[in-house]
Amino acid sequence: MLQQADKTPLWSLYNQVLRHARYTDLTHAFMPGQPHFPAFPDEARETLFTVAEHGFEVIRYSHVGQWGTHVDAPSHFIAGGRSVDEIPVTEMLLPLVVLDISARAAADPDTTPTLADVEGWEARHGRIPEGAFVALRTDWSKRWPDPVAVANKDAADVAHYPGWSREVLELLIEGRKVRAVGHEVTDTDRGLSTSKGDYGLESYVFSQNRWQVELMANLDRVPEAGALLWASWPKPLKGSGFPARLVAIHP
Repeated sequence: MLQQADKTPLWSLYNQVLRHARYTDLTHAFMPGQPHFPAFPDEARETLFTVAEHGFEVIRYSHVGQWGTHVDAPSHFIAGGRSVDEIPVTEMLLPLVVLDISARAAADPDTTPTLADVEGWEARHGRIPEGAFVALRTDWSKRWPDPVAVANKDAADVAHYPGWSREVLELLIEGRKVRAVGHEVTDTDRGLSTSKGDYGLESYVFSQNRWQVELMANLDRVPEAGALLWASWPKPLKGSGFPARLVAIHP
C-alpha cells in the first residue's frame, strides 16, 4: 500500500528535497536604536502585561511600516499602486538570484551593479529566470546594527553606501521580468543619491508594479543560484510596507 506522502506530490517533494534542505534566515531582528531612514522616528516599546503580574506577557510595539528588514509595496511611492495586502501569496515563494558585488563594495562604498555583473552571473548559471527575486549582495548587512556604520557619512554629512543602478534594474525588470528585488542597505538608491534627496531608482521599481525588500541579511550564506526565497509579512490593509521575514531554502 502506498504511503500517504507518496500519493501527495507536494508532501513527497517535502520529504525528498525540502525537508533536508538548508534554511537560511535573511532577516534582521528589529529593535529600538537600529539603522533606519533618518526621517523616521525610532521604535518605541511598552510592556502592558507581564508573566509575573498577569500570567502572560504582552508588548506594544510602535514603529513605522518601513522598519527593519521590510517589504515595500508599490503604494510606498505610487498613488494607487498595490499595497502590502494586495501582493498575492503566489509572489512569496520565488527563485532567488544573488547578484554579488560585495568585493567591490568593500573597496568602493559608492559602487553599483553593472550590466557586466549580470552578464557574468548568466555566463555561470544561465539566464535569470522570469519571476525571480534578485537580491543585491554588498555585505553591508555585516554593519548591522550600527547606524553610523550603515549610513557611512563623511564630514559633509554625505552618505556612502552602495545601491542599484538604473541600467541593471531596467534589464532585470523589463528584460528578465523578475518579480521583485532586494538589498542589504536602507535604500534602493546609493547614498550619494539619497543624500541629495534623489530616490529615482526606488520610484522606478514601484512604477513597474514590483515590490522590494530592504535591509536584508546573510546573503553571504546563500548560493548565487539554485535557492528559493520564501518571503512573508503581516497583512495591514492598504499598508505601504511592513517588517518581513525572509528565508532562503537551498541545498
